[in-house]
Amino acid sequence: MLTVIIITPYLTGCTGGIVKAPPGQVTLTVSAAADLTYAFQEIGVVFENETGTRVVFNFGSSGQLAQQIRQGAPVDVFASASRALVEDLDKGGLIVAGTNMLYAKGRIVLWPRDGSPFYPDNIQDLTRPEVKLIAIANPDHAPYGMAAKQAFQSANIWDAVRPKLVMAENASQTLQYAKTGNVDIAVIPLSLVVQNTNSHWVLIPENFHQPIEQTSGIIRGTPHEKEAYQFIALVNSHKGRDIMRKYGFTLPGEE
Repeated sequence: MLTVIIITPYLTGCTGGIVKAPPGQVTLTVSAAADLTYAFQEIGVVFENETGTRVVFNFGSSGQLAQQIRQGAPVDVFASASRALVEDLDKGGLIVAGTNMLYAKGRIVLWPRDGSPFYPDNIQDLTRPEVKLIAIANPDHAPYGMAAKQAFQSANIWDAVRPKLVMAENASQTLQYAKTGNVDIAVIPLSLVVQNTNSHWVLIPENFHQPIEQTSGIIRGTPHEKEAYQFIALVNSHKGRDIMRKYGFTLPGEE
């Protein structure tokens, strides 16, 4: 069982409150895109059982997590929902050479809350008058929010839906807005709902947006480089890929 999970929907600088391991025990800190919450929780359990190393997750929007790393946050591994963000950190000398790696591709869906009076059939349904508020992650710093905006533009509904949009800080908060009834529909990662058999969700065609290329890297200067390599190796192992596939991710080599 994971010892600590940190969920940070609002990120303002370096992470804080990370529980320190007892003397002699390593704690690996992984900053991960919010769409990875369920998949990485499962992978984290396997990692702790196989290695004996504790793992702490800091889930949030990839852009804000990258900013934390630039500001010196004590992070060992960055699992982003954006290739560009990891490449930028790599160019800035903040990623261990050779660890910039694509580990998955994500998809976005339309998700009305359970029991909603209206269930969309396609993205054009977002323009209907029954849909008054739509939550997306903020496209300024959240890759899944950017994908949602691109999908609206591709479907030629951006101008129609823009007044309805409610911006969340990350994908998890977007889902929460819909769950609590604050919005009618959320545009969220498939990974957050695919295992909920009671959910009604509609997959947005992947050609409506740029590929969501989820990329990881080990942070330069980490005192736990060996453990960081072990974590990345597990994500890309048969066990890790099985878990990622379970949550709807497309994996390298399976496109």
